[in-house]
Amino acid sequence: MAKSKIAYFCQSCGFESPKWLGKCPSCQQWNTFVEEVIEKGNASVPAWKPASTSQQRANKPVPVTEITYTEEHRVPTPDKEFNRVLGGGIVPGSLVLIGGEPGIGKSTLMLQLALNMPNQKVLYVSGEESERQIKMRAERLASPEGGVIGEGAYILTETSTQNIFKQIEALEPDMVVIDSIQTLHSAHIESTPGSVSQVRECTAELLRFAKETSTPVFLIGHITKDGMIAGPKILEHMVDTVLQFEGDRHHVYRILRTIKNRFGSASELGIYEMMGEGLREVSNPSEILLSHREAPLSGIAISATLEGMRPMLIETQALVSASAYGTPQRTATGFDTKRMSMLLAVLEKRCGFRLGAKDVFLNITGGIRVEDPAIDLGLAAAIISSHEDMPIPFKTCFAGELGLSGEIRAVNRVEQRIAEAQKLGFNQIFISKYNLPASGQDKKRMDLSRYDIDIKIVSTIEEVFGLLFG
Repeated sequence: MAKSKIAYFCQSCGFESPKWLGKCPSCQQWNTFVEEVIEKGNASVPAWKPASTSQQRANKPVPVTEITYTEEHRVPTPDKEFNRVLGGGIVPGSLVLIGGEPGIGKSTLMLQLALNMPNQKVLYVSGEESERQIKMRAERLASPEGGVIGEGAYILTETSTQNIFKQIEALEPDMVVIDSIQTLHSAHIESTPGSVSQVRECTAELLRFAKETSTPVFLIGHITKDGMIAGPKILEHMVDTVLQFEGDRHHVYRILRTIKNRFGSASELGIYEMMGEGLREVSNPSEILLSHREAPLSGIAISATLEGMRPMLIETQALVSASAYGTPQRTATGFDTKRMSMLLAVLEKRCGFRLGAKDVFLNITGGIRVEDPAIDLGLAAAIISSHEDMPIPFKTCFAGELGLSGEIRAVNRVEQRIAEAQKLGFNQIFISKYNLPASGQDKKRMDLSRYDIDIKIVSTIEEVFGLLFG
């Protein structure tokens, strides 16, 4: 019998050490090493299924000019938002990792996908729920045509990778969903499920299966209290695509964001609405993120932002009031608090607004978080609108970054932002004059005349306030 070996693994990055260490030399985190029993000896980990004689031969180097390549055929899904984040559909043989907070909707998203895949045999492997519990959830999830399809969906409640591969070999599915990777365990590793070595070994077995059979595999992963995907960092390096399911559980909107994608853009995102019948695709997020008001109100501005490659108009709200205590409050929801402090400092230094003794509250509606600096101008306008109690003219939006000297800096892909504002019926938009090309760049000159919207070209924040409030 092979002797057991004890090793210590860092729970943050997966670094292995023969002894316990207080500080990880790889990720510099403290008190992250845990003891695990791993197998030692000549027992090698077998492949997911016995290989043929031709497969057992060692691979040989091949000149890149002799490698034959055909365009990869993607498998489209009924979910257009899911196709967007994957880069156009599911790539055969890909390994996709989906992470998110508990209760955010990861299992609902993948079960809904498994039930509605046309002409596909999907194996949904669950290590957290029973078959009856999954059936109860499946009854709630309606297909786009109404009613649960689920003709090609198969449910397996199992946590052993050896037993899972036996069922896969018998069923031969077109797609596999694992819910979740932290519940699986391999008999070749003597440690508990969810440990660093188990997660790494189970992922390696699924990776070999996906690449050898060209079967796409989706892994649902847990996250830590810091919002990072639980397990070793090598897990994210091994998979082809990493998706993050985000959103506030107190709001109905969810964002599926691409963190890594070997087969497409890593800056795409999909937006869903959580309903009783499951997740509904949101094709035009600007309409749901904007309040339908009949009259303009102070402290509210509309900003044109970009989430990935998708332009959106979001509502930015500000409330400025006299501080009742000695220290004024600075609170931001959906926006970086430090950047808010910078905007307040610019408004006070360059524009003369006395905000040092004021409470300032910022809010991005819809429960989403925005990091695009192009909303700086809209936030500054909302703050001054609330401070002066003067509403911003109706159907006005902003797209500009605010510099420390008070200048309005250029933002990327401003033409997409202008087109989105025009599509939603806005009357005017404020952009930076630095977005206009130099006089010598005639070939790249923007043709602003083709937009049926009043485009205000500004250079400083004082000029913006002069046009807005006189």
